[in-house]
Amino acid sequence: MFAGLDLGGTKIQAVLVDVEGKVVSQCRHATPQQGGPQVIIEELFATLQEVTRMVNLEPSALAGVGVGAPGAVDPVAGVLLQAGNLPGWHGPHPLAEILSKKAKVPVFLGNDVQVAVMAEARLGAGRSYRSMLGVWWGTGVGGGIYLDGRRWTGRGAAGEIGHIVVRRGGAKCSCGRRGCMEAYAGRGAMELKARKAVARGEKTRLFELMESQGKDRLTSGVWMKALKQEDGLAERLIARAVRMLGAGIASAVNLLDVEAVIIGGGLGTRLGEPYVERIIQAMHPHLFVSQRPPDVRLSALGELSGAIGAALLSEPPAAGTSSHRSSRSVKGEV
Repeated sequence: MFAGLDLGGTKIQAVLVDVEGKVVSQCRHATPQQGGPQVIIEELFATLQEVTRMVNLEPSALAGVGVGAPGAVDPVAGVLLQAGNLPGWHGPHPLAEILSKKAKVPVFLGNDVQVAVMAEARLGAGRSYRSMLGVWWGTGVGGGIYLDGRRWTGRGAAGEIGHIVVRRGGAKCSCGRRGCMEAYAGRGAMELKARKAVARGEKTRLFELMESQGKDRLTSGVWMKALKQEDGLAERLIARAVRMLGAGIASAVNLLDVEAVIIGGGLGTRLGEPYVERIIQAMHPHLFVSQRPPDVRLSALGELSGAIGAALLSEPPAAGTSSHRSSRSVKGEV
């Protein structure tokens, strides 16, 4: 049995899967907002303990653990190099090695969206395609690429579609640069924009809804409720996000010419098919070959795609193939 941990800016989703990829248990914890890498890794371990305890196992009984983490990773060394959407995470940190020593089991590390797209390619909405682009719309905007039936990771940071520049000299992104698609479409960036609008006196129910749900951030569910109530600010910020997603995704399609685009992530999954259609419409004017657009599909695995994909990192490679996975055991060997 394998475990997968999907580490995000606001939540840690854990699953246990069997050898056929079937989910046998799952749980979710909040991502610590203070304390940096040490506290976040402690919470990863606590989440792993809970998901294994649900089926009367200890983490050490697993065949392996995979972690999907946001930002740039070194999958060979098991190091999370940069993660702008994780609170207090600054600089490289050997996440896989530290967690492996706690769990007493091999740990494998990958980019969160890359592994989610891998899960969709093998088990979900991408099964019938040889090439595809995954776009995960959540706290940030991440991406993953499949070419000729294989995952393309580049040097560890391939697919970071959120950092395609959609407006030169535009809004400042969490990465420190300006004009990135994530600076307009990421949920974190939209919340900052909403707070500035409220400070200027603009009316919105976004923060009232947030407080009524006991949240301290504008979650995907809060945005969904605000849209259902036809909140003007929410509608305007989401519309702006869709326009930028359309331009950025179309630019990536023009470069890669993939068969399909899969839309996932917390916000993408929550808003669902109606917003997939809106993204398609926003893409169309920017496509070089508009007569032959890619198929655009909603994630079939939903909010579990990242955790399932992380679990797949733990599977042994097929005979005769090489692997770029990293395993840090309790003794520290690779």
